[in-house]
Amino acid sequence: MPTQQPSGLDPALAAQRLREEGPNELGVSQRRTLRDIAWEVVREPMFLLLLGAGTIYLVMGDTREALILLGFVLIIMTLTALQERRTDNALDALRDLSSPRALVVRGGQTLRIPGRDVVREDLLILSEGDRIAADGLLLQAHELATDESMLSGESEPVAKQALGDRAFAGTLVVQGQGLMRVESIGRSTELGRIGQSLQDIALQASPLRDEMARLTRRLVIIGVSLCGVLVLLYWTLRGGWLDALLAGITLAMGILPQEFPVIMIVFLALAARRLAAHQVLTRRLNAIETLGQTSVLCVDKTGTLTENRMSVAALWANGQQLDMQALQPQGLPEAFHELLEYAVLASEIDPHDPMEKAFHRLASEYLADTEHLHPQWNLAREYELSPELLAMSHLWRSGAVPHDVVATKGAPESVADLCHLDDARRREVSAEAARMADRGLRVLGVAKARYPSGRAWPAIQHDFEFEWIGLICLADPLRGDVPQAISRCRQAGIRVIMITGDHPRTARAIAEQAGIPGSEVVTGDELADMDATTLAHRLATVNVFARVRPQQKLALVQVLKSRGEVVAMTGDGVNDAPALKAAHIGIAMGQRGTDVAREAAALVLLQDDFSSIVDAVHRGRRTFANLRQAMVYTLAVHVPIVGLAVLPVLLGLPLVLAPLHIAFLELVIDPACSLVFEAEEGDPGLMQQPPRGALEPLLSAGHVGQSLAMGGWVTLVVVGLYALLLDQDVAAGMASTAAFVVLVTANAVLILASRSAQTTWRSLFKGLSAVGRWVLAGTLAALTAITVVPFLAHPFRFVPIPPGYWLASLVIGLSMVLLFQLTKRVLSLHGSRAKPAPGH
Repeated sequence: MPTQQPSGLDPALAAQRLREEGPNELGVSQRRTLRDIAWEVVREPMFLLLLGAGTIYLVMGDTREALILLGFVLIIMTLTALQERRTDNALDALRDLSSPRALVVRGGQTLRIPGRDVVREDLLILSEGDRIAADGLLLQAHELATDESMLSGESEPVAKQALGDRAFAGTLVVQGQGLMRVESIGRSTELGRIGQSLQDIALQASPLRDEMARLTRRLVIIGVSLCGVLVLLYWTLRGGWLDALLAGITLAMGILPQEFPVIMIVFLALAARRLAAHQVLTRRLNAIETLGQTSVLCVDKTGTLTENRMSVAALWANGQQLDMQALQPQGLPEAFHELLEYAVLASEIDPHDPMEKAFHRLASEYLADTEHLHPQWNLAREYELSPELLAMSHLWRSGAVPHDVVATKGAPESVADLCHLDDARRREVSAEAARMADRGLRVLGVAKARYPSGRAWPAIQHDFEFEWIGLICLADPLRGDVPQAISRCRQAGIRVIMITGDHPRTARAIAEQAGIPGSEVVTGDELADMDATTLAHRLATVNVFARVRPQQKLALVQVLKSRGEVVAMTGDGVNDAPALKAAHIGIAMGQRGTDVAREAAALVLLQDDFSSIVDAVHRGRRTFANLRQAMVYTLAVHVPIVGLAVLPVLLGLPLVLAPLHIAFLELVIDPACSLVFEAEEGDPGLMQQPPRGALEPLLSAGHVGQSLAMGGWVTLVVVGLYALLLDQDVAAGMASTAAFVVLVTANAVLILASRSAQTTWRSLFKGLSAVGRWVLAGTLAALTAITVVPFLAHPFRFVPIPPGYWLASLVIGLSMVLLFQLTKRVLSLHGSRAKPAPGH
């Protein structure tokens, strides 16, 4: 057989061309520069308010305070821009990973590289499901057809022939295989000339984003209303419209929910980056929020539950069985030579499929010096596997013999049908295949035919007169971590459904090894005869589906969704794309998956194993839980800011907060929200809880109540202390200093109390991340500096207070953690009593 393949470009020459001619990109950059980010930050309402306050100070003649406030503006702008840049870098890394991949031949080796690294004169191997990375000339084509609708507008596939036809960047291989030499890359391709560009990964509309937008709008309406009322009250009660305007700006800065959208995008982007580090690529950020809701995982067997490391385990031919473990040193018995020969002939010449690779390995070891596998044979025609017939055939031609040779392999029942076996022979084959499948082996039937040379080839495989040869059985061991991962799913309330094209008995055996209940198995033929109602009824109890055709996965997904399940589905082929797109979370196999499957999926597994899916679900739950706690903290920390802006006006007390104080507080709030909470490991029992309900909000009434309660405690304590000190004739500057120490300290320990939904005392400090420790230490150090060092305290209008006062204020702020924990416990107990009993 011809197995010679061109060696392709020398890797050094390819690297040189990449440097000289640039990457294979269309040249339309949609990535933000640092200047773009800075300009977006400048236009944020918070910074506009800070600039407005600085302008008012200048008008009032307080130049020093104005300059210091503007200095804070620059600091916050810098930190925000750096955080935005970090988020963009995370998304850029994901874009690079999610760009089209290409299978190239370089230096005689086959490599999978990013599409952007393809250079002129590269040799690209094209397979069904690939998105072609560049324009080029076809050197080989086997039943090759491409979808060029994005260039021509025509939806019909275009058949391609070798040595003459060209393939184009961006088009899709819908059938067959080919080998292409690259002629044009990037903007020189047809796609580049039209001006198309790849789409960025973007945060699409989602329930979480909609909820965040609704909450933000409500807070903006409340904030604007309160600001207007406060300005009028201040002007009416005290006079001075500039001071009234400053008070209104202070309140607006306290209420403005600018952190909410920032928190969400930072959490999702960094979670996606963490998933990528664990070999799970996020193509759509919305999938991360949905992961925590997943109630059903539909997974393939081969390569997901098993190692996808096929080896021939047993042969059955001429009424004899050979277990490969019992193979004698003298080699493969002659009775099995023909079976192995035709299994190889029915496979690809240079296979990528692990099963076909196993046939080639065994043949190279035992048939190398035999009369089998004549080197002068040439592959003349391929008959593909189809949903109607689970078998594939190759027709070989040689000038040395007057006939063509046809080899077929496939499901034993399909090959037996092609051979027109009588009932007794069919029962014998079926019984032997079932016995092998019960051992968890993948069983294939093999047959042969002859066809006169020179005659027109039949259109279908059934027109050949096939002769049965035997069965070839392969072992694909279960991954070692799968049973534990399945157990984790069960503890997390997630049901695992195995969907495979294998024999039902093989599917049942593997399911039992993995820990998936497999007493009932439904086949694809049975699915075809079910209506939606019957299928929904069977889906309530059946966890194993065998001999399933790819398009039947879509029906399974749709019925599961109609039952209210949140479905994650794995797939790798072209025909899997509809099911992947229909599932709440489509998961494509990155190693053996096609480009079409990857484009339809929300997640791509860079390592095709089941445990990474379970880890991704855990990451999704952790991200949502941390995001919720960050929102609880953010809402709570704004309550005392609002209270300290409004209550002194109503009570006739001197104002405590000015825009400069809000700017300082923002330096505490923003890192806490976007860094401390995101880095939390989450509660250890996350995967022992049932999936989050599809309609469960990010912030329930209970969470809002908890935020208001904890923020209310801080407001009462700070305002009460401030009023008490003023009542005892303590100077206003000293009283406001003590109040601010309590406020900032309470906000710092509020971080500890809000890190977890747990109410135990151990949860306060257990597992505090390095980022959290730095934020807390930095907060207390900065607070000490601006309240103790005179030249730093002056712009804040703070007055150095006696050490005893300062330490007492610090202790009062720290002791607030007792109230926070007590509040959480009381509210959680009340919430648990309020929940209805199951079934009510």
